[in-house]
Amino acid sequence: MAVAIFMEDTNSLIEQRKAKLKSLEAKGIFPFQNKFTPDTECNTARSGFDSGALPEGHRVSVAGRITAHRDMGKSMFIDVRDQSGRIQVYAQKNTLGDEQFNIFTHLDLGDFVGVTGTLFRTKTGEPSIKLEAFTILAKALRPPPAKWYGLEDTEIRYRQRYLDLIANPDVKDVMLKRSAIIHEIRNFFHERKYVEVETPAMQAIPGGAAAQPFKTFHNALGCEFYLRIALELYHKRLLVGGIDKLFEIGKNFRNEGLSRRHNPEFTMLEAYQAFGDYNTMMETVESLIKHVAQKVLGTLVIEFKDAEGKVTRTIDLTNWRRAKYNDLIKEKCGADWFTISAAERRQKAHDMGAEIGKEFEDFEVTNAVFSKFIEPTLINPTFVTHLPKELVPLAKLTPDDPNTVEVFECCINGQEISPGYTEQNDPIAQRATLEHQAGGEQQKLDEDFLVALEHGMPPAGGIGIGIDRLCMMLLGQESIRDVILFPQLKPK
Repeated sequence: MAVAIFMEDTNSLIEQRKAKLKSLEAKGIFPFQNKFTPDTECNTARSGFDSGALPEGHRVSVAGRITAHRDMGKSMFIDVRDQSGRIQVYAQKNTLGDEQFNIFTHLDLGDFVGVTGTLFRTKTGEPSIKLEAFTILAKALRPPPAKWYGLEDTEIRYRQRYLDLIANPDVKDVMLKRSAIIHEIRNFFHERKYVEVETPAMQAIPGGAAAQPFKTFHNALGCEFYLRIALELYHKRLLVGGIDKLFEIGKNFRNEGLSRRHNPEFTMLEAYQAFGDYNTMMETVESLIKHVAQKVLGTLVIEFKDAEGKVTRTIDLTNWRRAKYNDLIKEKCGADWFTISAAERRQKAHDMGAEIGKEFEDFEVTNAVFSKFIEPTLINPTFVTHLPKELVPLAKLTPDDPNTVEVFECCINGQEISPGYTEQNDPIAQRATLEHQAGGEQQKLDEDFLVALEHGMPPAGGIGIGIDRLCMMLLGQESIRDVILFPQLKPK
């Protein structure tokens, strides 16, 4: 019954707004104008007046959405908000005249309006604009959410993100900071003389990661393609071609589950440097994250807070640790972990509570323990190095340990933020590794990539950074959906 009443009320409000629209049109006013140019932003006018940079009586023109409306008979107050913030506007009947003031009364919450007037301060000390003229720029035919500020319904927030952005300034701030983070990532690499590249999102053979791809079909070519699961293999072709330092920020697609840390469409940064190695790339990751945090947030200390604003944990980006994968496993599972039998490891992992599939190979059992019991504890930045060779078939073996590869996983906030490694550039060794991974199914191999390696690829280091996870960490967000404007949802 409550839902029915709400829908009935909403429909009534829509009809009222449509009636106002017809009334305006009857007065010769078309309330969807493109003929107003603001000369400043709302917050610039407000802060400029507060600081004294703009004197009382200074004339400004601002435009934005009406987010508050207070009718006092012969005068009205409205709040106008644009991307920068809000400012209060004071309208008087004796200033506007009867006709214009009557038109002003047709305005509703959610409408877009352009206003011109002079700056002054109300008796309560609020910086405001004394209205001289206005233009209706867009009439909102639907009312805003019942709770204009503090929209909390998760389904509405994610499915109708525009309402979330209107209702929750903190959400908009997160998204604007995400944009600033990506901007600073580009600045960082450009300053280091990296070339930004673009590589195909549709690929005949998906490679560079072990993941389930999305399929599509190219009508003109008459064949199947896959949405890419990684950027890596095309970047290595460019290393072969002589582009020694390159990066790309692009979308990857993996046809897998959704969680607070996974979205099937996600944004990835990959970067490669010829004549570098995994040590080179660890320095790159650390310097990049510090650079971005300092530029965007102005701090290297990240705080996560609960709903009441209480700090629940702190990440210190000045404190970076390096630890070998096997050493962390021994700390958790005992010094004998790698000397006992595979069957004993499986049983021990099972007894600890790790999720062990029947088909898991021995290295997967160990990695299940790492994922469940070690990675979540790595809150401050930790480079976990020298992973089992089976986990990263595109990396070079560790010279003094043929069972591991020169790889790191940068873990922060209890999750992997960035893998990186010394790239395998031996075409014979790379073919053997990929054939073993494919189980002898030759059709799964990217022969063009292997042919490219045979032309000679320089020694190199490479990294990948999940932009969404990086934003979660830097912006203190617990769910990947809270740093993506339009997260994947099941259609209604």
